[in-house]
Amino acid sequence: MAETKKKKYIITVNRQFGSLGRPAAEKAAELLGIEFYDRDIVERAAKSANISVHEASELDEKPASFFRMQYPLGMGPMGSQDAVFKAQRQFIIDRASVESCIIVGRCSDFILKDMPDLLRLYIYGSYQHRLSNCVHDLHMENKDAMRMIRSVDKARDKFHQEYAGYLPSDRDHCDVQLSSDGLTVDELAAMIAQIAKVKFGLN
Repeated sequence: MAETKKKKYIITVNRQFGSLGRPAAEKAAELLGIEFYDRDIVERAAKSANISVHEASELDEKPASFFRMQYPLGMGPMGSQDAVFKAQRQFIIDRASVESCIIVGRCSDFILKDMPDLLRLYIYGSYQHRLSNCVHDLHMENKDAMRMIRSVDKARDKFHQEYAGYLPSDRDHCDVQLSSDGLTVDELAAMIAQIAKVKFGLN
């Protein structure tokens, strides 16, 4: 008897800083038995762009306009930032073309917009909820957590606006928006997995 071919599908996850989006996405991938990509994208992009992982991490999900402001004469890492995005884009397309997976950020929702069987999620939370997650789960000082929420959200929004042409929270480019308020990582992951099962008709 021929082996039944498994359905291939892709889930992209955009998230606010401190919303539990990243760990919940990773847990959901485990529940669904599919691959999960986040830091892997940065590491592969660094290799493709021929720069260090540290430099690629510094450039990750930051808009090129940020570097244009810092280096108005065209000096600095702006070219590397564009190269990193190009490498990330190719890696995302390559993986999504051959396997089911969950991909976090990096404009994956935009890059894969024409991919069949795609579920685009946006995870958000109230400011106080996210601040509490940063302090208790990430063990950050309160003032550092406040600074990171502000700066990371701003950088991700500008990055997405620059490369995708819209904000990651734009409802016209998102299938489901989930608030993580009052939810644990496991609960949020279970919700993501259940939505995927319903959308893609999984057992």
